[in-house]
Amino acid sequence: MNILVTGCSGFIGSNFVRMVLRDYPTWQICNLDLLTYAGNPENLRDVEDNPNYRFYQGDIVDPEAVEKAASLLPGPVDAIVNFAAESHVDNSIKNPGIFVQTNIQGTLTLLNYAQKHKIRLVQVSTDEVYGTLGATGLFTEDTPLAPNSPYSASKTGADLLVRAWVETYGLDAVVTRCSNNYGPYQYPEKLIPLAVSHLMEGKNIPVYGKGLNVRDWLHVDDHCTGILLALEKGKSGGIYNIGGNNEWTNIDIAHEIVKIMGLSTDRIEFVEDRLGHDLRYAIDATLIRTELGWEPKYDFTTGLPETIKWYQENEAWWKPLKARLGQ
Repeated sequence: MNILVTGCSGFIGSNFVRMVLRDYPTWQICNLDLLTYAGNPENLRDVEDNPNYRFYQGDIVDPEAVEKAASLLPGPVDAIVNFAAESHVDNSIKNPGIFVQTNIQGTLTLLNYAQKHKIRLVQVSTDEVYGTLGATGLFTEDTPLAPNSPYSASKTGADLLVRAWVETYGLDAVVTRCSNNYGPYQYPEKLIPLAVSHLMEGKNIPVYGKGLNVRDWLHVDDHCTGILLALEKGKSGGIYNIGGNNEWTNIDIAHEIVKIMGLSTDRIEFVEDRLGHDLRYAIDATLIRTELGWEPKYDFTTGLPETIKWYQENEAWWKPLKARLGQ
């Protein structure tokens, strides 16, 4: 297959590219990425000489950039997998316009390309489109969409555009919605890499509010496996939730990190809560398990220590990124 992937110099996309190049040796990939602040060429430095991999720097909002990236593949594009997105909730609160531009307008450009060439599109989305849960219950694919931040609203808008293109134009498209990812190459503004890197630098871990917000943690490799199954076997128009069945409060995550690193809970510091901070996310991944045969391989008791070790051993990767963030 010839796959156009977007935003793959970021966290999840770079892990996806690495998995495809390892497990699908006859596939060809072109990565279209604008290299905004979270797009890091170092994430794929180890595969840049792979003959099955190509890179084009450009904006998914620009139809010409999409065409040029596609032309780098050795034949017609068979599918698009869209990872490209502005994704940090705090940034969306400060500057929502860029989220609308990239996440909605960019998806529209890709939909138009996929429609023109009659190819499959996989839209990589988030459980945040569902809003927030109380103390019980799980998000299913039928949960009403109720986004609470500019980021999640922009992702919801993109998901609804995909639905409209399926229903109106008969486009072959699939949407995946994941829970919180963790693993190597995650940008150090996110909780786990931020906590590990802060502790390594002698700083405290900042935890919003009282730390009682709950997230369902999923290893990035398990997420990528689910995306590949959706690409290869997903039903057109289908939505597939991908979750870890692995709920933790933020404060418990912080406690676990300091324990694994052999430090004191004195290194945890509560900070002012985020505006509109959703209380709890938790995904029911029954559909992708039963329909596509997906099963996660990572257990958090081993996945979290492995992830912490990766950041401890790759200080040269995250230090320049934190300097750029001013952290």
